[in-house]
Amino acid sequence: MQFTQEHDEIRRTLRAIIERDINPHVDQWEEAGIFPAHEVFKKLGSAGLLGINKATEFGGMGLDYSYAMVMAEELGHIHCGSVPMAIGVQTDMATPALARHGSDELRKEFLSPSIAGDFVACLGVSEVGAGSDVASIKTTARRVGGDWVINGGKMWTTNGTQADWMCLLASTGEGPMHKNKSLICLPMKTKGVQIVKQLDKLGMRSSDTAQIFLDEVKVPVRNLIGQEGMGFIYQMQQFQEERLWGAISAVVGMERLIDQTIEYTRERKVFGRPLLDNQVIHFKLAELRTEIELVRSLCYRACEEYLDGADVTMLASMAKLKAGRMVRLVTDGCLQYWGGAGYLWESPTARAFRDSRLASIGGGADEVMLQIISKHMGTLPRVENR
Repeated sequence: MQFTQEHDEIRRTLRAIIERDINPHVDQWEEAGIFPAHEVFKKLGSAGLLGINKATEFGGMGLDYSYAMVMAEELGHIHCGSVPMAIGVQTDMATPALARHGSDELRKEFLSPSIAGDFVACLGVSEVGAGSDVASIKTTARRVGGDWVINGGKMWTTNGTQADWMCLLASTGEGPMHKNKSLICLPMKTKGVQIVKQLDKLGMRSSDTAQIFLDEVKVPVRNLIGQEGMGFIYQMQQFQEERLWGAISAVVGMERLIDQTIEYTRERKVFGRPLLDNQVIHFKLAELRTEIELVRSLCYRACEEYLDGADVTMLASMAKLKAGRMVRLVTDGCLQYWGGAGYLWESPTARAFRDSRLASIGGGADEVMLQIISKHMGTLPRVENR
C-alpha cells in the first residue's frame, strides 16, 4: 500500500474526532449500554467520513476503497469495540449494496442522509435461526399491488434501536435459496416494525443490538435495491468489504493493548523485578506483535487486489479468520500478564477480552471462513440439492 497525503489527512481528521468527541465519553457509554449514534454519526458525516468511497452526487468523496480501509484501521484508536462496529455497519454493511445497485431516487432518500450522518442505518440479515447461513433466512416479502408486505424477524441487529432505516434481506419468491432473495430499504418507523428488546451482550456493551419483529410491514415496491432475486448475490459481494473492514479494524486495538501491557508489566514488579523482564513475557509480546503485522499486510494485499478488480473473497476470508483468532490470542495473553488487575471489569484488558470474542462469530463465523477458503482451494465436499 502506497499512502498519499489524502490518506494521511483522513487519518488526522478521524483521529481528531476520536480524541475530542468519542474517547472522552466511551466509559460513560459503555456503562449506559448505548452511545448516541445520531450525534456521533453527524460529526463523522460532517467531516465526510461516512461516504469515503461513495459517489459524490450522493454526498460521498468518490475515493477508492483504500481510503475506506485507512478509516477502518484508524477506528481502532477508539477505546472500545462497540462504536467502531456501529460505524462499520453504517459505512460497509448497510449501505454498499444501495450505493452500487439502488435507483437514484432510493439513493437520494436513504443513502445521502446516511452519508451526511442524518440517518443511522442497520442491516437486517441475521435471524434467530440464520446467522452465518444467510441463505436460510425465513423473513418474507410478498408483493401486494404497489407494496412489499414483509413478515418475519431479525436478530443481532447492530444500531437496531436507533436506526432510521434497515437494509433488509428477505425472500421475495420461490426457487433456489440463493436466487429468491431481495434487498429492500425499510424505514424503521413503518407500521408493523417492532423493536422487541435491546439484547444484553457479553461485550460490545455500548452498541445497541436489537431483536426486531416484522408483522405485515408495508413498503413501496420502489424500495427494492437493484433487481428482485439478486439480494443474496449483492450481500455476498459486499461481504468482501465487510470482512476486510472487520480484519483491519482490529489491528490498531491489538497494538494498543500490547503497548498498554508493556507499560503495565514494566511498572509491575514481582519478586523484585519488572514482570516485563521475564523472557516468556517479552518474547510472547514480540511474537504477538509480529502476527498482528502479518494481519495488516494480508489486509493491505487484499485491498490492492480488490482495487485491481480481483475477486478477493478468499483473501478477505483469510484476513477475517486470522484477525478473529489473533484478537482472541492477544486479549487473552495480555489479560494473563495483567493478572488480577486485568480481570477487573473496568480494565482495558477486560473490555478488549469481552469485545474481541465477537470477531470470530459476527460477519461469518471462523468455521464459515474455513469453508469458503476450502471451497476456493477445491477441497470442500460438494453438497447436492442446495
